[in-house]
Amino acid sequence: MGRENGDIRQQTRGMDVALIGAGIEHSLSPALHEREAELLGLDYRYRLSDLGPQAGDAAHVGEAVERARREGLRGLNVTHPCKQLVLDALDHVSSEVAVLGAVNTVVFTPRGAEGHNTDTSGFRDAFTAGLPGAATDRVVVVGSGGAGAAVTYALLGLGAGQVRLVDRDQDRAEDLAAKLAEHFGPGRAVACGELEPSLADADGLVHATPTGMGGGGERAVDPQLLDPRLWVAEVVYVPLNTQLLRDAREAGCATLDAGGMVAYQAAGSLELFTGIAPDRERMAAHAAELLAGQRAAAR
Repeated sequence: MGRENGDIRQQTRGMDVALIGAGIEHSLSPALHEREAELLGLDYRYRLSDLGPQAGDAAHVGEAVERARREGLRGLNVTHPCKQLVLDALDHVSSEVAVLGAVNTVVFTPRGAEGHNTDTSGFRDAFTAGLPGAATDRVVVVGSGGAGAAVTYALLGLGAGQVRLVDRDQDRAEDLAAKLAEHFGPGRAVACGELEPSLADADGLVHATPTGMGGGGERAVDPQLLDPRLWVAEVVYVPLNTQLLRDAREAGCATLDAGGMVAYQAAGSLELFTGIAPDRERMAAHAAELLAGQRAAAR
């Protein structure tokens, strides 16, 4: 095993990767990846490539992927709003991506550009660690974009009885529910038009949209809909303590912030890029330090 890891380290010297998306200047990914790679003995660089307003254009996202491949990057992380737009630029996708239609990690290999989704395993591992034993007979997920798709896939994989998708774009929610029902079985994922009736008998709520990003005080969920029987999980991590989580704690709900998901999805991507398993708990501790630093700087 030692010799095998040594060979992999030789192959990964001088490795460059990047994050593409919009509004990514506060991303923790460079720090998370580069420190763990250094501790693993790798020569590894992680840069940001903010596509700006053109991040919502599939053709521009495809050009960014091709440019990264020509420049010799090992791979890309992909974030909002590119997780679904990037699909047309890929040669192969993992089984999860085939169901979800969303990608957060692209690896360039001799076979071409391969799409993966480590948001699924990131949320799964954060959820099991942060809300152990939480009931999941009926769960509401707000948002059916890339993050919502990954979260729903993870919950169903953990055995959730039914996940109810609430999205302003009803067609998108219905499309995702249909894909997931094909994979997990009829009735396991359903599109719901309104949040309030969906929460009436739910065990938990996951917020999976950008609302609240940046700490502007926007409310993703009316606090009057929250009560102590619900657990509440968040995917927004800037700020870590979102308005939704503050409202949920005030209502007596168990809560899960996005810090664990950030760390564990990064660990999954790093392993895909390098072929070496990182120390996941060490990355989680590092993510907690970085997020604490963000909170202190914001005061």
